[in-house]
Amino acid sequence: MSKFLSHIIFVMLFLLISSAPSYAIRVGLSIDVKQSYVGVSTKGEIIDARTGKVLVRPDKMQSYAIKAYGDKIAVKVNNKFYDLGTNYIKIKPASKDDFVATKGRWYRGELVVYNFNKKLSVINVVPLELYLLGVVPSEMPSSWNYEAHKAQAIAARSYAIANLNKHGSRSYDLLDTPADQAYGGASAENKRTNKAVIDTKGIVITYNGKVIPAYYCASSGGQTVNSGAAWAVDAPYLHSVKGYDDGIKKNGHGVGMSQHGANNLANKGYSAYEILKYFYKDISFSKISSNG
Repeated sequence: MSKFLSHIIFVMLFLLISSAPSYAIRVGLSIDVKQSYVGVSTKGEIIDARTGKVLVRPDKMQSYAIKAYGDKIAVKVNNKFYDLGTNYIKIKPASKDDFVATKGRWYRGELVVYNFNKKLSVINVVPLELYLLGVVPSEMPSSWNYEAHKAQAIAARSYAIANLNKHGSRSYDLLDTPADQAYGGASAENKRTNKAVIDTKGIVITYNGKVIPAYYCASSGGQTVNSGAAWAVDAPYLHSVKGYDDGIKKNGHGVGMSQHGANNLANKGYSAYEILKYFYKDISFSKISSNG
């Protein structure tokens, strides 16, 4: 398909869903741990998320230990743990341009911490587009072709939207690992991949008007597989095609877009939209309203 014809088809299929809501993603960073560490880049607040009461005003660039304390949460201040009297807290920076910290990384948005069954779950609540800034460079080398980065951004955005509330019983949407999508927070950000996210802001992949979970793998070993070959159900848009990653050992489930294949196609001059329409069958592109 020519690039010109592909562009015309894209324009014809492109939908603006102006009434769609803004999205925030809840990312599980540390799940079922006894203890963790949190901090803020500037002065912030640790609040009781149930009452809104400020419990601690952490100093900037300082690490604070938190732990499960019975069915509540305790924080270490001046070498002593203090019971916060709640099982649900938020760690908020002074402004949306500042950062929170845990797991040795900086994150945009805010952190929420729950005590579930005497263990902590540390979750990053972050606007969708800011979440993607930490996904694309974690999923794909920043040195790769820019069109591959754009394809990755659109696929990752689609996967996130389609999987909202996937782990709802535990109060988060996605894990920060390849079990969902690798996510390194603000610490992983790169100018080149940031640009790919910004330049594709809000664009998602749809099939029959619905955003799809745009599965992807590192490499398919030469040929992608139908989703039914990896899981129980065949999705009509997840079909087997040449992976354009010959010579690279299969890495992952082999379903959907091969990341190595996407980069190879981008190096041949294909656009992000041509790459995605190749790996996902009979799809369209839509634009959602997204915050961040």
